[in-house]
Order: sequence, then structure tokens, then C-alpha cells
Amino acid sequence: MPTVTPLSLLGGALRWRRAGERWSVANTRQLQAPDTIRVTSSSFDDGGAIPAAHAGDGVGGNESPALGWSGLPEATAQILLVIEDVDVPLPRPLLHTIALVDSSLDGLPEGGLDRENPAIRFVPAAFGRSGYQGPRALPGHGTHRYGFHVHALDRAVPPDVSLVDFAELLPWVDGQVLARGSLVGTQRR
Repeated sequence: MPTVTPLSLLGGALRWRRAGERWSVANTRQLQAPDTIRVTSSSFDDGGAIPAAHAGDGVGGNESPALGWSGLPEATAQILLVIEDVDVPLPRPLLHTIALVDSSLDGLPEGGLDRENPAIRFVPAAFGRSGYQGPRALPGHGTHRYGFHVHALDRAVPPDVSLVDFAELLPWVDGQVLARGSLVGTQRR
């Protein structure tokens, strides 16, 4: 029998409240493009459970999962990777990670978003945090879906541009997305 905690009671009370896909990164006007990029992971299957090693601090190891992508258009200058939770009990999905990745990479190994890597530039996501922030579904709230969204940009965001959040990034990528793809993992606590 699961342990009842104040957090699991809160999760149960909010069970039917979810941000939903309406405000998902996948529906953001500035990021619309053909869905021609294939995103995969050797850490979990599309629609499958994300292993505890990749869950957020206090829940798991907070090590980023292995990610791969194929089908980038030849003109890709930079890759935008966004990880979001569309089932969080908030008005909008929670952005866990926002990363601008060098277009020469065709994926990242396990832990690839955790390391100092000159080919990756992080933009602050939820609560001003940068870097990989793994899934931390609210206990008792049910299954959460985490989208790993990959966007091919035809122009790199200049490195000297200071970005404090996703909203400041959007004008820089508006009209620059050549293609996109996504992978979904789940977590339930």
C-alpha cells in the first residue's frame, strides 16, 4: 500500500487539474514546422516510462536520458531542445529544460545535458533553473507526460544574446524553424 503524505494528498486533490496540450511547446506559434525529425532514446521508448535514473532531484538520479535525432534539414544551423511536462497542475505546461545545441550533434549520450559542454547553451527554464531538470511528477497526481521536443533552426541564436527565459527566446526563433520532432516519456509517482 502506498504511503500517504501531504504531497500525495495534494496530488490526489489536484488529480483532474492539468495544464494540457493547449499551451504545449508543440502548439507554440513561433515553433511551427513540419514534423519530419525523428527523436529517439535508448533510455525509454516513445510513450514509455522514464527510468528513475533520469527523474529529477529528490526522486531519481537527475541524469539526462540518451537522446538521438535524425532527419535534420541540411540548412540546420542550431537545434533547440525543450523538455516539458504537460500534465503539471498549473495553467501552463512546466518547462524543465531549454537548450540550444550545436547542429553538428546527432544526439546526446546519457548525462549529455548534465555536463559542461561547449556545444550546448542553456536558457533558464522553470524557476530560473538552467541545465537538465528531470521529471518530478506530483505524487498521487497520476501519470505525467514529458515531451522532448527537437527543433531545427536555420539561424543560430547569437551567443552574445542574453536570454532569461523561454519568452525571450521565442522572438529569436520565430520563422526560423525548419523542422521539428518529439519523443514522449511518462512518469507516475
